[in-house]
Amino acid sequence: MKFNPIYAVGGLFVTGVVAAGAWLLQVTNEDPAQPSPAADPELLASATPPPPAPPKDEKFVIKRILPIQGPIKYGEWHWDDKDVPDGPLVITVDLDARVLSIFKGGYEIGASAVLLGTSEKPTPTGVFPIKWKDKDHYSSTYDGAPMPYTMNLTDDGVSIHGTKVEKGYASHGCIGLPDPFVAKIFAIAPVGTKVYITKGKMAKQGDSLI
Repeated sequence: MKFNPIYAVGGLFVTGVVAAGAWLLQVTNEDPAQPSPAADPELLASATPPPPAPPKDEKFVIKRILPIQGPIKYGEWHWDDKDVPDGPLVITVDLDARVLSIFKGGYEIGASAVLLGTSEKPTPTGVFPIKWKDKDHYSSTYDGAPMPYTMNLTDDGVSIHGTKVEKGYASHGCIGLPDPFVAKIFAIAPVGTKVYITKGKMAKQGDSLI
């Protein structure tokens, strides 16, 4: 049979058209604006679901907030530990609300308005374990001022202690509480009890204290 160049060219043309069509179909099915996660490590990372949050330690989950009506006024405090089961103590201080709360096993058992530092001598934020305690402490920095029921938090002297909690007064960074209230905390809070000092962080029932 004689070779016909016209048929050969035609066959090549048909093959080319089929191949081109298959390539166009492949390109059309790929969206260049949406790269494959396998080709993009960042997309691959974002497509991976985050690991589940660790379970909350129930000993530190808030189970009760004291039913206090309205903001706590200066000099006002509340205490109710009746029928509260035993559990670890946690003390929280909100600088914006100017309130200290104490929790036992997640149950709020006490809350009080506090005296705080000034802008020149602010009360620090952070987590501070009680370093030492002194029921009849006197300041070695401020002319021997009485600081009953002192629970020291920092090396530079910031402490929780008893004082007059009245509007118009401030501390040098310490957390001042009415004497009868701080005496209750002093009696049950051992050295090492954690004090969480925050600014505007409001905790609610079901939240973790730590």
